[in-house]
Amino acid sequence: MEQPSEPLDVLERATAVLVRNFEMLRRRTDVYAELDQAEYLILRTLDDLGPADIGTLAGALGLDPSTAGRQVSALLRKELAERSPAGDDRRRCVITPTGHGRELMHRTRTRRRSSVAELLNDWSPDEVQAFAGLLTRYNSAVTRRYLGD
Repeated sequence: MEQPSEPLDVLERATAVLVRNFEMLRRRTDVYAELDQAEYLILRTLDDLGPADIGTLAGALGLDPSTAGRQVSALLRKELAERSPAGDDRRRCVITPTGHGRELMHRTRTRRRSSVAELLNDWSPDEVQAFAGLLTRYNSAVTRRYLGD
């Protein structure tokens, strides 16, 4: 089979393989032993943002508010997050991770970081930094294009 040689062909194929690899890692490791991917991402986003209402959280995650609301409801049922009235507008609610939710998120993040470190253990620090920068830049381009940020 002929290998693609143009950079955009290489990137197109590499991103398709990357998505498959992320799914394989999710299925074949214990990274998400305590939280599923959606739960982790919401808790991780709340850890970065601080307490947030559904609209803010949905925007940060690139979800519509009804999807974010359903995912948050699941966290609330599992007591991984809590809802409270917003201080400035009592009609709005803000979502905050519980201590247990934060603890599980931190453990999941530690496992994820360890998994990445293991995969990249023969890369130089400069290569890891360059990859992190380029992947962040790619994600920002997707966000700007599809979420208008």
